[in-house]
Amino acid sequence: MPAVVLILALAFAASPFWVPGFGGFDADQFPIPQADPPVQPEGYAFAIWGVIYLWLIVGAAFGALRRWTAPDWAEMRIPLAVSLAVGSIWLPVAVRSPVWATILIWVMLVSTLIALWRSPRLDPWAAAWPVGLYAGWLSAASCVALGLLLAGYGLTSQQTAAWLMVATAVALAFIVQNALGRAPTYGIAVIWALVAVTVQNGFDLRSVGALALLGSIIMVYPVIQSTTQKT
Repeated sequence: MPAVVLILALAFAASPFWVPGFGGFDADQFPIPQADPPVQPEGYAFAIWGVIYLWLIVGAAFGALRRWTAPDWAEMRIPLAVSLAVGSIWLPVAVRSPVWATILIWVMLVSTLIALWRSPRLDPWAAAWPVGLYAGWLSAASCVALGLLLAGYGLTSQQTAAWLMVATAVALAFIVQNALGRAPTYGIAVIWALVAVTVQNGFDLRSVGALALLGSIIMVYPVIQSTTQKT
């Protein structure tokens, strides 16, 4: 399994080369085109994927080379492998079907959260921290994808979808980070996404950007608390 996780981490990191230039769902992929949706973070935020890919590879390589038989690493590997395997095909699916892409990103999130909870307390830099960063970004991205579906299929307006799913992302992230009590990278990734939503929408107190900014401030508390816990 250690080798499988490493191979899947490499495949996951290589997946953008299969779909070059992917910058999110196209507006016209939805029955109601989603041009400049307020639920989506500013484009610069997606640069975090470079850090996620690299850190997951480094962690998987360390686990394969130095923790091959470590029992505390074994519990994390199966759910992490599931998430990486799904992630490796996510981009080709996303350019064809936002609905299936949303389903798959939630599968990725759930399996990654299981892996994070099972991650070893030793070697956090190679296990809990990279998985936490990945899980944190997925927590935000999963809510964004669902918000796009809500508005794109006419179930709510763009603004209502944005308010609803940003609030959901904050609540989910706060609960996870507070319950986990470690891996502050989880909350840091969520804060990164929320601030980018604020940048996208502006700082108007009447906009969803204000909610995202408030959410990022709220997330600071469990992140700080998680740094005081023994990892």
